[in-house]
Amino acid sequence: MSVPLVHRLCSALVQRAWAFAETYGRVSAARPGPYRFARLGEGACFAFPPGAVFGERAIAIGAGTLVGAQVSISAGFFGPGQQPEPGLVVRIGARCCVGRGSHIVGHGSVTIGDDVFLGPYVYVTDQNHTYTDPDTPVGSQPPANSPVVIGDGCWLGTGAIVLPGTTLGRNVVVAGGAVVRGTFPDHCVVAGVPARVVRRYLPGEGWLKDPSTHARSVT
Repeated sequence: MSVPLVHRLCSALVQRAWAFAETYGRVSAARPGPYRFARLGEGACFAFPPGAVFGERAIAIGAGTLVGAQVSISAGFFGPGQQPEPGLVVRIGARCCVGRGSHIVGHGSVTIGDDVFLGPYVYVTDQNHTYTDPDTPVGSQPPANSPVVIGDGCWLGTGAIVLPGTTLGRNVVVAGGAVVRGTFPDHCVVAGVPARVVRRYLPGEGWLKDPSTHARSVT
């Protein structure tokens, strides 16, 4: 059975309207829309549709960085008329790529270096709820912040989770689905739940399996 003409026309209209929205709904330094970032570098771009963006006056994004559709970036959570404390909370370097559906949630300090690639649905946060009081619901207890640093050239696979207090060195590969917390050296591969170093690059020796390195990877 052929598709009725009206259905074909409506489908074509919706597709053209969506393509128009994707083109002109992008957020960039030239067309920031309602957002007032601390810095949005030349050539940086948010794809359409964007996710939730909070506290953009405390967010800096470097030149040439591409942020995929439905990516949420926040520098704290604030009510109407409220502003974050002075200074930057979330720093994303130049030439980065943030995959679709990812979340970067900063309250104190999240720093992402240059040339960092985040796959789809990566979650990065510097805050966690405490649970020291057994008589108070966990969600009502005061949160604790610990800075996150992701070094230049890192690659984070799909669905990776970076928890408060994590520091990744340069050119670290994080496997998809890994749950990362702790300090990891330059030029290594981390994987697992909790994540640990599974390979390291050593000058003169190349890439070596490193199943024993666990002491500093998870705290």
